[in-house]
Amino acid sequence: MANPGNVDIVIPTIRSLDFLEDWREFFQPYHLIIVQDGDPKNIIKVPEGFDYDLYNRDDVDKLLGSKSACISFKDGACRCFGFLVSKRKYIYTVDDDCFVATKPTGERINVVTQHIQNLQTPSTPYFFNTLYDPYTEGSDFVRGYPFSLRSGVPTAISHGLWLNIPDYDAPTQLVKPLERNTRYVDAVMTIPKGSLFPMCGMNLAFDRELIGPAMYFGLFGEGHPIGRYDDMWAGWCTKVVCDHLGFGVKTGLPYLYHEKASDPFSNLKKEYKGLFWQEELIPFFQSLVLPKNLTTARDCYLEIARLTKEKLAHIDPWFQALTDAMFIWISAWDHFNPPSSNP
Repeated sequence: MANPGNVDIVIPTIRSLDFLEDWREFFQPYHLIIVQDGDPKNIIKVPEGFDYDLYNRDDVDKLLGSKSACISFKDGACRCFGFLVSKRKYIYTVDDDCFVATKPTGERINVVTQHIQNLQTPSTPYFFNTLYDPYTEGSDFVRGYPFSLRSGVPTAISHGLWLNIPDYDAPTQLVKPLERNTRYVDAVMTIPKGSLFPMCGMNLAFDRELIGPAMYFGLFGEGHPIGRYDDMWAGWCTKVVCDHLGFGVKTGLPYLYHEKASDPFSNLKKEYKGLFWQEELIPFFQSLVLPKNLTTARDCYLEIARLTKEKLAHIDPWFQALTDAMFIWISAWDHFNPPSSNP
């Protein structure tokens, strides 16, 4: 088990957290930061026996003041508030429609332990190891792997996967409504330097000290023309920052069990503009080259914000609002994490 004093579990929610009963054996040792989305008057039920802090929108407004505008409303991106107030090195974030998965042997999967193992072992973004993660027990570097690269680099992000309901976009949901993921692949791999990936926030861990300021899920949800791209945006930004700073990103284990498939027609309304915009956004991130003198995730993120305003504002006025939120986010981060201690 990971040291409970080093880990916060951040959960965005709009409903009672009965799902925690399924996670009790794995989550109870850790501190939970629960971010209640929607109407703060609604009562969120948390099962007894958990150590947690619960924040609603009133708390966000009180603690952040005018800076609360950078925290999305009625959207999973509200989890970012939990990232701000956490003081622990590692954060694991999970959605409230996710449950414990089992290995083919029937063993229940402790996602926190596996994520922390991923984060505490190096990544290999500069040369692909065909036997997956060489730091996994029972594995090693294959013949021909350069010895000069075998020490690896620090791992900043651990991206877990899901059984049952896949993380599909709305068009794919519509054409494959009954498709389920039943494949358990016992592997972890490092995403190569220079490759972007579609990051999903429902089973995600990261080293807050290495990449925290860049792990901003953007300005999405109610009042904005696009949704369901909050984790994608964070994934693109953080991958560019990791590549620049020499950090690694792992994907694969651990799996969880994703129970609820969101409505594809509702999702299509949220994703519609994003399906077009991503064709410009992805080349933008693929071509980003950050100045060599930027040596912290915070400063890298400010540069990405500046370039977003310069290069993407022509697409839609919303990108100006997003850019403003990115700068506000860093200001809020500095408030809770003085710059002298920022990554």
